[in-house]
Amino acid sequence: MKGLFLSGCDVVTPRSVLKGSSVFLESGCVRDVGGRSSSGSKEIVLSGCILFPGFIDIHSHGAAGACVNDGSRESLVIAGRFLAKNGITRWLPTIVPDENEIYEKTVKAVNEIAGSSPSATGSAQVAGIHYEGIFANEHNCGALRKEYFREYSVGALSDLPVPESGARMMTLAPEVVNGIGLVRDLVAAAWIPSAGHTSAPVEVLEEAHESGLRHLTHFFNAMEGIHHRDLGVAGWGLGKEGVSFDIIADGHHVHPDLVAAVTRARGVENVVLISDSISATGLDDGEYEVWGKKIKTGDGRAMDDNGTISGSVITMADAVNLMLSKGFEPHEVAAMASANPAKLLGIEDTGSIEPGRRADLTALRNGEVVFTAIGGEVVYNSL
Repeated sequence: MKGLFLSGCDVVTPRSVLKGSSVFLESGCVRDVGGRSSSGSKEIVLSGCILFPGFIDIHSHGAAGACVNDGSRESLVIAGRFLAKNGITRWLPTIVPDENEIYEKTVKAVNEIAGSSPSATGSAQVAGIHYEGIFANEHNCGALRKEYFREYSVGALSDLPVPESGARMMTLAPEVVNGIGLVRDLVAAAWIPSAGHTSAPVEVLEEAHESGLRHLTHFFNAMEGIHHRDLGVAGWGLGKEGVSFDIIADGHHVHPDLVAAVTRARGVENVVLISDSISATGLDDGEYEVWGKKIKTGDGRAMDDNGTISGSVITMADAVNLMLSKGFEPHEVAAMASANPAKLLGIEDTGSIEPGRRADLTALRNGEVVFTAIGGEVVYNSL
């Protein structure tokens, strides 16, 4: 198999940016950084570009008119193609509370697409499944439909459909009935429990942490905030060692300066950027039906009739650009968009540009994604 030589670009490595450098890809992996091409290899000149490791989105409900809750392979492919064109090489389809039939159809679709070649689908690769809600606090439901919330029975985790392979993540409120038991069951079954849509008091969060909880979902949103006399969920997450959080850096869910402040306070290594994108992402501003209700998009955000922010319409590239605009170094942003989510999901072969790593890459020119490769296969190139 002939290799691919990407030249003339700034390459983001785990600790720095190599100016005017190159990357040689072969057999789906990064073979060399900063060297020369191999005889007979194809060359793509990425002049004026900055080459990042492919972005990994652990929280996306869909895009381009396709919703994860559609429960179809076609929707996953459509959304995945849009995501790939916007720099995402792996994603975690995120289901909101719904009928059990939808869970079964979605998991079946994930299984069907899991082994597909990126060049065949042109899509970002599915990394597993993320159940958001189901066992959440109805007072922190946000845009979720609380009529589909459930009460957990310890030992009943096996009732939920799951993919045959890949990561399994669940956003939950540890204060709900049997919430701590749920955390324990998730950890025992190799799931990733994440606290979200929650008002859990500190003592419950501490018990959840002792039971294996190590992450918080869309920090600040749909959770008890910080008060100077009461930590709240956000305050606990900001100060608790060994706990990471993901955050929606769209400029609407959380003030951009606050996103930057909490990232610096907590440390780049503990922050994961997410999109929380919905099916209306990538479509013209307007009114759309999402999760059985009307959502209006405009000015870069999505709102329901009650004025509740309902997911986002950004891409991971938008989040990356916001963090760069706040003074974070490219290698720091790459950690938040690639390495950290890979670590959270237990994916060891990707997330950084280093020899031996899987060749999941994306190039940005003037903030716009112009090139994406997944496993060394070019799935998008607008150059």
